[in-house]
Amino acid sequence: VQLQASGGGLVQAGGSLRLSCAASGKFLRIYDMGWYRQAPGKQREMIATIARAGSTNYDDSVKGRFAISRDNAKSTVYLQMNSLTPEDTAVYYCNAVIEKPLTAGTVEYWGQGTQVTVSS
Repeated sequence: VQLQASGGGLVQAGGSLRLSCAASGKFLRIYDMGWYRQAPGKQREMIATIARAGSTNYDDSVKGRFAISRDNAKSTVYLQMNSLTPEDTAVYYCNAVIEKPLTAGTVEYWGQGTQVTVSS
């Protein structure tokens, strides 16, 4: 199973970006999906998660600016980021909890990370 993230880049403050992360490989079901970020010198932090049924959870720092969504048919999670500030500059990682065939329980996977840079 692989998670492939895309959509990062350089944007001016106040701008928008949309991140995508698609899961591929052999799996039965994807449960929770989410986005995390890690800024230079800081620990990785959760910014948004979405359950399979669609319930969402956001870190306070992005509430009202970011929106997470998913397309279960495409095994893809999205992050719409609006009103970006330089403080949002980080490497963004997608995450998924996946049930695999012939494997008890679930396994957590991470994408490779995509850089988001917001200039002032």
